[in-house]
Amino acid sequence: MKYFVYLLITFHKKKFYTYVGYTNDIKRRLQLHNSSKGAKFTKGKKWEVLYKKAYKTKSIAMKSEYLLKTNKKKRDKLKNDFIIKKNSQ
Repeated sequence: MKYFVYLLITFHKKKFYTYVGYTNDIKRRLQLHNSSKGAKFTKGKKWEVLYKKAYKTKSIAMKSEYLLKTNKKKRDKLKNDFIIKKNSQ
């Protein structure tokens, strides 16, 4: 079974927010976040997947999730690249 580490992004109250998680079904997980049944932080916001990466095991995915959560520079780079791309469209 594959596991995914994902980075979600939303624009709420004039600010961009990100959320990092892991799952084995990214479509279902995004649907849960967008229907306010996901993590408490994600409730009431419309999320979209900004980044995802597949892993062979849950253990490796959880380690990668932790690294992405704690690596503010990488998250900010992904977020800023998204904002630049969104503004140029």
